[in-house]
Amino acid sequence: MKRVLASSAAAIFLAATSANTYAADDIVAQAKAYTADVMKSSQPWNGPTTGPAAQHNKTIVFVSADQRDSGPRGVAEAVEQAAKAIGWNYRLIDGQGSISGRSAALNQAIALKPDGIVLGSVDAKEQAVLIQQAASRGIKVVGWHSLSKPGPAPQYGIVTNLATDPLDVAKAAVMYVIATSNGKAGVIIFTDSTYEIATAKANAMAALVKQCSGCQLLRVEDTPLSDTAARIPQLSATLLQRYGAKWTWALTINDMPFDFMSPALQQAGYKGTGPLLGVSAGNGSESAFQRIRNHDYQAATVAEPVSQQGWQAVDELNRAFAGAPASGYAAPVHLVTGSNIAFDGGKQNVYDPDNNYRDIYRHIWITK
Repeated sequence: MKRVLASSAAAIFLAATSANTYAADDIVAQAKAYTADVMKSSQPWNGPTTGPAAQHNKTIVFVSADQRDSGPRGVAEAVEQAAKAIGWNYRLIDGQGSISGRSAALNQAIALKPDGIVLGSVDAKEQAVLIQQAASRGIKVVGWHSLSKPGPAPQYGIVTNLATDPLDVAKAAVMYVIATSNGKAGVIIFTDSTYEIATAKANAMAALVKQCSGCQLLRVEDTPLSDTAARIPQLSATLLQRYGAKWTWALTINDMPFDFMSPALQQAGYKGTGPLLGVSAGNGSESAFQRIRNHDYQAATVAEPVSQQGWQAVDELNRAFAGAPASGYAAPVHLVTGSNIAFDGGKQNVYDPDNNYRDIYRHIWITK
């Protein structure tokens, strides 16, 4: 098993959960109640309703870690829409899935001398020097999935980092597995330690699986998302050979591995309905929604409201331009399964909360 180093956030989670190992019946009951709660649809808006009016004549750049990943791609599209709504100039630069590519993209963004930069899954520690360079030049930087937890991060030169709390995301994914398996799951976790947020999720998932006395954590597999297409098919086949029927659930830190896992499962004779199923702790890609709807090896995803977060990124930059503090808002966790996929934008294969966030942000910016 490849070792996944604990971030401070995941270490706190581990300390909080390691005190008790629950009896199977107890944790299954807790898991079923928690899962029902995080699956609720059409939740009302609980984010900001006031803030600074639109700041004018601004240019922002979206630096994407990898536009092949539906997460940063979806946020980028929403940031572009929100920038148009508030009246700003917008540009996208793609880091193309490599450390050198992300460094080059961030260098290009800084050279453009924009007013603001949005980081799309660009890890703040990986690119610490360039982010601080941007901040030192007066560029306001907002992150999306750039750190292991949401909120302001001035020590990294980041106004605020946007994400559903990764420990809540990890909990939702594991609790669904425990509830659905009635506390008898054989789990392999797929992560990518290049990203701090992925490490935090993986460690939190592993800690919670261990609290289920009837469950078994078979392995934590560290494999780069940038090489998913090449690695996952053979890796899945190897793990099937090694663990066989013991492996009943795959937990991932986003939906991408499932894009390439099904051929190996099909070849091994598994049906899309099981006995081996996948759950993603984050993302909510279009392909994931299709798999869940079609009962095609993936049972659930803890979907990020990427469009809503893109609009929030623009609002956070507007607050920073006006000299106001960050809103402090973090979207609540939401689990998408076959039973609730038709709600909150699911018909369009995306999680887009039905809470009028676009109109609320427009009202904040324009109506004064």
